[in-house]
Amino acid sequence: MTDILRPVLELSVIIPGILLSYLPVKSYLRQTPLKLTAWLFPLLLGICIFGGAVCCTFHFPTRWILFPLLPVIMLIYHKTLKISVWKSVSIFLAVFAVFACVNSLSRAVNALITADLHITENELWFRTSAGIFYNVICLLFVLAAWYPARHCVQTMIADENFAQTWYVFWILPVIFIGVNLFMIPKYRSTLYTGRVLQCYIVLSLVLLIILLLFYVMFLMMAVSLNRNARLQQENHFLSLQQERYENLCMAIEEAKQARHDIRHHFVQLSSLAEQGDMEKIKKYLSATTEKISDYNLHFCENQAVDSVFGYYSTLAQKENIPFHALVSLPTDLSIDEINLCLVFSNLLENAIQASVKTEPARRKINAEVYPHHNHLLLIHVENTFDGKIQQENNIFQSSKRSGNGIGIESVRHITAKNGGACDFTYEDGIFSAKIMLRI
Repeated sequence: MTDILRPVLELSVIIPGILLSYLPVKSYLRQTPLKLTAWLFPLLLGICIFGGAVCCTFHFPTRWILFPLLPVIMLIYHKTLKISVWKSVSIFLAVFAVFACVNSLSRAVNALITADLHITENELWFRTSAGIFYNVICLLFVLAAWYPARHCVQTMIADENFAQTWYVFWILPVIFIGVNLFMIPKYRSTLYTGRVLQCYIVLSLVLLIILLLFYVMFLMMAVSLNRNARLQQENHFLSLQQERYENLCMAIEEAKQARHDIRHHFVQLSSLAEQGDMEKIKKYLSATTEKISDYNLHFCENQAVDSVFGYYSTLAQKENIPFHALVSLPTDLSIDEINLCLVFSNLLENAIQASVKTEPARRKINAEVYPHHNHLLLIHVENTFDGKIQQENNIFQSSKRSGNGIGIESVRHITAKNGGACDFTYEDGIFSAKIMLRI
């Protein structure tokens, strides 16, 4: 019984490992935590017991079972999440790398425990006490990492400004996993040669500390990048407000000029009316109407949102795209204004880019924004488009470059963080975005 318990204890660290892997991605689960636990925990426990029995029966070291199993467990982990494969693989390997360092430390503890025992060279597994030590350290690490994983790492996963870093992050844990595998002595007696055991303990601790420091630096870099990106977004919206202000000043000056000129127009129209020349009156009215600016001075009471709509209204006007927006928002909102403006900016920018590529006669953009029951904000943006819209794994592909589109994915992330919902449909040359946000 003790023999089978030893390999089972070595394999059972899979359970705290997978728990730690799920902590930062709880909001991206495809199932509820309860449903996921109901089938995943018995599965992992069965794998540990079955794997331990196989190791005990055929006298295998646990790594012969563990390494073929890990890709399967990693695949299960990825399939239960709604995040990219780069993120899921990086998180899984990051946890595995820490546990690999703890495994090396546990091997050193096992060597200390068995130093005075006459054990043959073919002993394959940790002693029971060393196996318990291995599990306890892993569980303590899960408890220590609980708060950072649920907050700092979760924020980093949701941050689209950090997306490209995940493409290379997995290299770091792979290197540390490889180093720990390389450190496993071929013969047990090697650890008792000279000061090898002392060096092995120190090296195991140093590797674990260096890896954790790398993770801390990675988190600090993510926080810094996120702060810089937010500052850039704020600067962008300030520039929109400045441009909106300049356009408003221009429209006010045009209105003043129109009021100044209206008396002259009436004099001219009176003269033409006395002559009874209806054709000249029509031409004069037509020419005068074309000179009157149709610039929309005001969309809503909220200054930030009004600036965004004013900016994209001007862009649409320059591209000869009919732009109709009904925005009903108060001055103050409980929702983060930067995120709200990002949603509108991404939707309207995509709408203008799609409409520009559409035949002039079909171009149009319609937007409607209004609160519902005082705690929901409903957003509906429609635009025409020509050509094909490509989707891959329910992710819209960029029309400007190869790869995933950023705008709609950004809207999805902001909506998910807010606890709202979004729906994107396209049919008969009309693309429709419907967003619900909590306010």
